[in-house]
Amino acid sequence: QIQLAESGGGLVQPGDSLRVSCAASEGASGTYAMAWFRQGPRTDRFFVAWIDWTGTATYYAPSVKGRFTVSRDNGGNIMYLQMNNLKPEDTAVYYCAASHSDRPAAAPAAYTNWGRGTQVTVSS
Repeated sequence: QIQLAESGGGLVQPGDSLRVSCAASEGASGTYAMAWFRQGPRTDRFFVAWIDWTGTATYYAPSVKGRFTVSRDNGGNIMYLQMNNLKPEDTAVYYCAASHSDRPAAAPAAYTNWGRGTQVTVSS
């Protein structure tokens, strides 16, 4: 079981940038891919970005491609999501997830390890 903890959410204005982080528990063993999802009020949880265990392969939802960048650091145990040119429709709770599969997966059901989320609000 991989314990995940998100941080870095907050309130920003449209056009601003924000970086959220996800730290995997020490001792998380094996190779695992990680992903970001988001869930707005009264909506389902939607895929945002995926990164493989090496940190070299990435995959994005069309709605964020070109604005968001996913990366990994610290031996792969910390994942980041750099969000630029934020829009009000980006407002959501952002969750990180991990999977031992090495294939990109956009369905929440493909992940068995989840963090508790961090709120990102984009509003003027």
